[in-house]
Amino acid sequence: MIRQWVGAGGTHPGQVRPGNEDALAVLGAEGIYVVADGMGGHAAGEVASGIAIEEIVAALRESSAGAARRDQVADALQRANQRILAEADREPERSGMGTTATLLWVDPGSDHYIIGHVGDSRAYRMRDHVLKLLTRDHTWVQLEVDSGRLSPDQARRHPYSSVLLQALGVEEAVTPDVFEDSAAPGDLFLLCSDGLTATMTDPELKRILERLADASPPVLVRELMREANQHGAPDNVTVIAIRVIGDAEVDAPSEVAAA
Repeated sequence: MIRQWVGAGGTHPGQVRPGNEDALAVLGAEGIYVVADGMGGHAAGEVASGIAIEEIVAALRESSAGAARRDQVADALQRANQRILAEADREPERSGMGTTATLLWVDPGSDHYIIGHVGDSRAYRMRDHVLKLLTRDHTWVQLEVDSGRLSPDQARRHPYSSVLLQALGVEEAVTPDVFEDSAAPGDLFLLCSDGLTATMTDPELKRILERLADASPPVLVRELMREANQHGAPDNVTVIAIRVIGDAEVDAPSEVAAA
């Protein structure tokens, strides 16, 4: 039986970018975890990711107990999209800003979770030594991989690897990926911006997570950010780690790792 979800998060500008346009939310008591990777320059990316976090958290907090939770996640992402568009209209110098958003919404004390996703930030689950990518990148190269025209390795090295097909704040409407499932005691969930995944393949990420199998979420976050920076971190790096604790396990405090 699941006893609780324990999460921590952190962000770092990386080794190339002068600033940090990523944003995150780690609200364990409310079961809300969000990563957003902004884009647009002139601090607009930072504005877009901040708006996304603010609107998604507000929308989920205001959710109705009787409504379908999947619909509420989709509505939260649409609400963030509209707010970013409105801000760009109000401040023309921020025109073109946008952000990815990947969220995990859990019912604390239960095994139920929902993933909501737009862009190329990612959600993973580690269970019984198997690392599974739960989200699909909304990128041009992923479309080429799906069609068989590019291999995953070619996609990683392609000059258009960062071209997004969907992001919040770009079009009047978005079509987020939203799905729900059940967790098991011992599961580890990872939300991250592409600043992490650009520095390592999924097998490399799995090896790091296995090496840190007994680490607390704050330690996991710090180690993953350190690994990304040691590999050159070409973009901002944001990571949230959430462990699912069972009845037989000892409680661990939730905290946010220092950047």
